[in-house]
Order: sequence, then structure tokens, then C-alpha cells
Amino acid sequence: MAEDKYNLKNPAVKRILQEVKEMQSNPSDDFTSLPLEENIFEWQFAIRGPRDSEFEGGIYHGRIQLPAEYPFKPPSFMLLTPNGRFETQTKICLSISNHHPEHWQPSWSVRTALVALIAFMPTNPNGALGSLDYKKEERRALAIKSRESPPKYGNPERQKLIDEIHEYMLSKTPPVPQLSPSQALEEHPTNSYGEAQANQKDSVTMVAGNGLPNPVVGDRAVEEEPLVLANANPGTAVMGVRAAREIPAEESSNQPLPRPEMRVQRSADDRLFTWAAVGLTIAILVLLFKKFMKSSGHGAVFMDGS
Repeated sequence: MAEDKYNLKNPAVKRILQEVKEMQSNPSDDFTSLPLEENIFEWQFAIRGPRDSEFEGGIYHGRIQLPAEYPFKPPSFMLLTPNGRFETQTKICLSISNHHPEHWQPSWSVRTALVALIAFMPTNPNGALGSLDYKKEERRALAIKSRESPPKYGNPERQKLIDEIHEYMLSKTPPVPQLSPSQALEEHPTNSYGEAQANQKDSVTMVAGNGLPNPVVGDRAVEEEPLVLANANPGTAVMGVRAAREIPAEESSNQPLPRPEMRVQRSADDRLFTWAAVGLTIAILVLLFKKFMKSSGHGAVFMDGS
């Protein structure tokens, strides 16, 4: 890298060149990142999927854009490899990105940001801006595909750097592990389980009777901090959602039959009361009519005529 092209007195340039040397002298097996020769404010990076997750074995490329005020303002991040967790070629929303400058600390670096990005990969997106929520088997398929070739992005200089980074990460990243029988069963349930889930969904729809879908969580600009997310258990969250959906279906499935009977019974009772009221009204009118005839002197005639 030709350092004489840049003003070494500029705090941002000085800091960036320092981070480049640190990245080269202390490489990591989990990630690598380097700036472009023509623009040290633009970095290409690649991270390996976090262990014990559906991303394990995958190689995910991305782009970092450092601001002119770096390190006093945060960088922006963009993923280039399809991954099922973040949108590609879209600036993602993280507490370490330019979406949240209030969280950024000048002591953080590109290395710090990449470590945090890896930690965010297996967490629940919670509807955050730029996030995706693919199924585990879909993410695993994307992890396998990510190793085949690097993404195509930018001019030849960018592509050359992306290709070099990909080769380096291939040498450091073990292949996507094979699923154990229990994991395979979890990601690919049997047909009977799938049919049971479908039946439960149908019963919930019948009881609800309004056809309204589940509410969708809107995009949120804030995503949880890494320390909090590190303790999150996505599997537990999924099971919690399933249980919450199953309980109303089971409770409601015990009550659909009595309701039509109650309606029929109430309808019959209403008709009986209506006819009784009509009969009583007619009887009162007849008595009033007879009393009126007697009081007017036509009662005898009326009675003889009857």
C-alpha cells in the first residue's frame, strides 16, 4: 500500500493505516479485512459462520465504508454473500454501525466490529432493519453455497481483493459440518408432525373465524447489544412461539360444538316468548272491546247477536 498517497497527518488516515498493520500482523481465522489500494476508506472483508450454528462453515463477504471522521464516527456495513440473516448490498442496522452513532466508541475498530458482526449472526432478528429470518435448513444451504465462489461486486480491483480474501478464508474455514440424526430430525420433521401442525393451524383459523393473519412486527432501527444477544437462545425462542400458538388451538378445539346449540336454543326461546306476548295482547284487546261494548249500551245486542 502506497502510504505516500495519503496525508499521514490526517487523524483518520493515521488510524486506518495503523489498523491495517495490526490486521496483517495479527490475523484471525474467523475473519479478514483489507482496504482497497485506491481508497483506504473502503474495506472488503469476509467472516466465517459462527460455530454451533446453521452458519458454521460458511464464508460471508462484505464491504465496510469508513467515514472521513473515523474513528469518531462509526462505519457502515454491507453483506455481499446471501446468508439468510442480513439482506445483501444493503446497509445493515447494528449498534456498531452508522445507524446508531450514539453507541459508537472511538476505541472500537474494524476488528471489533467484525467480531460483533459474527456474534450477531445467530441471534433473533426481531424485525430489525435490513434483517432476514430464513429457516435453519435454508441458511445451511446458503452456507454450503457460499464456499463455492466469492460474490461478484465492483470493479476489477475490488474483485481481485475479494477473490484473494475468499481463498484465504477457504484455507482457514472447515467445511459445513454434517447434521447429526437429532439435528436432521429437528430441521426436517416427519410428515405426521407437519400434518399435526397444519391441523392445529386450521383449527385456530376455524375458531377465530375472522381470517386475520398474525400481526407483523415492524422494522425497528435498534438491535440488541452484543452482550445481551450473546445469551439469547434462538431455539428457546422458537419453541416459545410454537407453544404460544398451540395452546389457543387446544383450548378452543374443546368448545366449538356447544355454541351452535346455545344459539338454536336461544332462538327457540325467543320465538316462544314472542308468540306468548302476541296471544296475551290479543286477549287483552278482546276484554277491552267487550267492556267498551257493555259500557256503551250495545252489550246486550252484541251478546244476543253472538
